[in-house]
Amino acid sequence: MRIGVLAVQGDVREHLTHLREVGVEALPVKTTEQMAGIHGLIIPGGESTTIGMLMQEYGLDQAILDRYRSEPFPIWGTCAGLILLAKEVHGWSPARLGLLDITADRNAYGRQLASFEAWLEIPALGEPPFPAVFIRAPRISRVGPSVQTLAWHDGWPVMARAGHLLVTTFHPEMTSDHRVHAYFAGMVEACRSRV
Repeated sequence: MRIGVLAVQGDVREHLTHLREVGVEALPVKTTEQMAGIHGLIIPGGESTTIGMLMQEYGLDQAILDRYRSEPFPIWGTCAGLILLAKEVHGWSPARLGLLDITADRNAYGRQLASFEAWLEIPALGEPPFPAVFIRAPRISRVGPSVQTLAWHDGWPVMARAGHLLVTTFHPEMTSDHRVHAYFAGMVEACRSRV
């Protein structure tokens, strides 16, 4: 099983490390050709406008959409990746994938100085609570009927899933806890076993 990390900008190295530590072959994805060799994709945190523009410039946005629409292909977006996967983003319209029926509010928790950590109860991961790191995090302000909320913080969804799509407003790659990466690897493996 090979999982790619979109490697145009953002927390690429951290995601690759976590994937390898849960026993997955992890590859940086910078070209459309590299999309063919992976079974799932992580779109990392970083700067959503920059990632969106570079995805478009390199043709990766269309390659991701084509792959997702043609076969079961899991995608996980963290922070900026969530913004790029959201169907609607308040106050922002540049290039994005728009695959997940949620509305996101960019930088809803404030600037870099307002970053924080919180312990999250995530039943899908079991005990103990997950040490979530929020850095210029978006807020999920609306969840469509097909989307399942997997975790909450202060009354707002912070982890959600619909079919082969997973999003987190926080950064699991910034912790020493590998459970979200293992959860996504399980999504990818389940898709592969159906093919």
